[in-house]
Amino acid sequence: MIYTTCYDSPLGKLTLASKNNKLIGLWIEGQKHFFGNFKDKTGENNDLTIFKKTEKWLDSYFRGGNPSVKNLDLNLQGTEFRLKVWNLLKEIPYGEVVSYGDIAKKISSDMSSQAVGGAVGHNPISIIVPCHRVVGFNGKLTGYAGGLENKIKLLKLEGVKIRDLKVIF
Repeated sequence: MIYTTCYDSPLGKLTLASKNNKLIGLWIEGQKHFFGNFKDKTGENNDLTIFKKTEKWLDSYFRGGNPSVKNLDLNLQGTEFRLKVWNLLKEIPYGEVVSYGDIAKKISSDMSSQAVGGAVGHNPISIIVPCHRVVGFNGKLTGYAGGLENKIKLLKLEGVKIRDLKVIF
């Protein structure tokens, strides 16, 4: 069974999902690919340890802290390729951005930026697995499943100079 709870954030309501007391999802209200491909039964449970830890992580993050992803029990579920991409996302330092092309090169010389973009866009644990830190070629601020406005807010919170990036709507 998948358990869910909600967290009120500066971006609006976040939905957290857990299975076997590991975090499997975190989505911003209205986000594309909400709840991904999870088909298990769901129920609400606000008292799970993983939810308490995640809420503390989010509290710290939204206060401008840089909490470690390593402090949370995550269970990313996806294809081998998506898992590679999502694990690389966790290595992007707070307050920095990388391009889809940078990630593609790190995975394989044959990998396309578009394939990486597809994996980034389907990241099931937004914010904590920081897909908002990925930008397009030449610093273009392109899509974010949680909305471009929220991507900008997250990057500003981390001290990224948005004026140095090119916003593409």
